[in-house]
Amino acid sequence: QAQLVESGGGLVQAGGTLRLSCAASGSIFSINTMAWHRQAPGKQRELVAVITSGGSTNYADSVKGRFTISIDNAKRTTYLQMNSLKPEDTSTYYCAAVVNIVPGSPRFYWGPGTQVTVSS
Repeated sequence: QAQLVESGGGLVQAGGTLRLSCAASGSIFSINTMAWHRQAPGKQRELVAVITSGGSTNYADSVKGRFTISIDNAKRTTYLQMNSLKPEDTSTYYCAAVVNIVPGSPRFYWGPGTQVTVSS
């Protein structure tokens, strides 16, 4: 089993910055991808950014140029640097990962989420 724990959420003014972290732990053989999703009240959960263990990234159009995802494979941790935050970025942010507990057997995990609130 693997566990994901997010940290770094909070309250920030519009135009401000936050850095989220997500650490994976447990009996992990390897990590395929790590990602950040978000869900605002009454809305569907949406993908924000994803990164492979090799460093390839992809972003939602709404955050391109403002958010940067990175990964530290040795620490099994992904980071989401969020700059120029807007009130519409207010959401619960969830970390997700595809990990191999044993070689060739990928499984998907969610973290419990961390709240990001951007005030206008």
